[in-house]
Amino acid sequence: MTETREQVVARVTAAMEGGADDPFVIRNAVKADARGVLPGAWVSVADGVIDAMGAGDADLETRVAHLGGPDRVTVIDAGGMLVTPGYVDIHAHGAWERSFDDGPDGIATARAWHLLHGTTRQVLSLITNPLDVMEENLRHVKAATHARPDVLGSHLEGPFLALSRKGAHDPNCLCDPTPERVERLLKAADGTLRQITLAPEREHGMEAVRRFAAAGVVPAVGHCDADYGVAKRAFDAGAGLMTHMFNAMNGLHHRDPGPIPAAAEDPRVVIELINDGFHVANPALRLGLKFAPHRIAFVTDAMAATGCPDGAYKLGALDVNVVDGHARLVSNGAIAGSTLILEVAVRRAVHELGMGLADAIEAATLTPARAFGFDRPNPVTGAPLGLVAPGYAADLLVTDPGTLGVRHVWCAGRRVS
Repeated sequence: MTETREQVVARVTAAMEGGADDPFVIRNAVKADARGVLPGAWVSVADGVIDAMGAGDADLETRVAHLGGPDRVTVIDAGGMLVTPGYVDIHAHGAWERSFDDGPDGIATARAWHLLHGTTRQVLSLITNPLDVMEENLRHVKAATHARPDVLGSHLEGPFLALSRKGAHDPNCLCDPTPERVERLLKAADGTLRQITLAPEREHGMEAVRRFAAAGVVPAVGHCDADYGVAKRAFDAGAGLMTHMFNAMNGLHHRDPGPIPAAAEDPRVVIELINDGFHVANPALRLGLKFAPHRIAFVTDAMAATGCPDGAYKLGALDVNVVDGHARLVSNGAIAGSTLILEVAVRRAVHELGMGLADAIEAATLTPARAFGFDRPNPVTGAPLGLVAPGYAADLLVTDPGTLGVRHVWCAGRRVS
């Protein structure tokens, strides 16, 4: 019997709020992550962490015996399919008709869709709204962050954006990052704000970059009119990300280079890229991937229409129309997020952009994790994210080697599908 959406959401939520599964082993797999590809691999998991990995049946039998024997350990045959790390999306707004701004039910519903398609961890992006609404939304994400391992915290896309580069953000809610506004947002998030996109050229912009960075938040340069010099100063002041490169910012010009070269030449900066062929055309995507090898993080910017038919939707308070899977504001035709998922972004990278499998997986796993220090042991996730290796979190996907479609998902050792 096919599950209803409500049943799926309830099942996934229960898995995320429960404990890790009993020990298990995935065998007969092709391990693929940022370190490369290993045929004939097996992966052993205990207490939500990868405790061993290897190749060959003799070593596998030894490992199963160590964990308590075949009567206690579940052995899963991958049938020669890929085993990869779970995907990490650091910029997405929702799915399945719900936004992360919609409170606990919206978070649970949208996360279920992304999780079933391989995004085991997500930083929840919140759209520009009146400041008191943004504070309340931050508190909802804080609660989810403490309740379930797949929610990594929040990303504020606004309200400190350039009016001229507002994209699909409500112009009536944009404002300068005064110290009082900055402190209100930090207080509401209470240590769970991971990223904030802002225009550093706004009044108080550089001061805000320094304050957020000092509070452990990663400022992101984006939705801005910053020139090369301003962007470079923002990165020197503590900004560590560029929000969806090419979109909502000055383009490249040979005499007025803008913010993109400032990010590309700075080894401290991770650069987001929406790999859907619509936000950025394939020739520009291929060029962008060469700007900063191992520092490109695939993001989706997915909004509520993700996983849904074309039609009318909302992004914050603004009306959106989705045609052929592409979201635009009804008011002015501006692009209003996407309906992309990372499963598709990885597939596009390999099949359409000519990217190597290990590099494509890295852009959806290790690189976004590294933007927040989640590639190392840390207080938020405990075990590091982004690799299929001993000591890393048991965020694992079994995927089809031909289509790169996700078949099975585990997050922190909890089986989801």
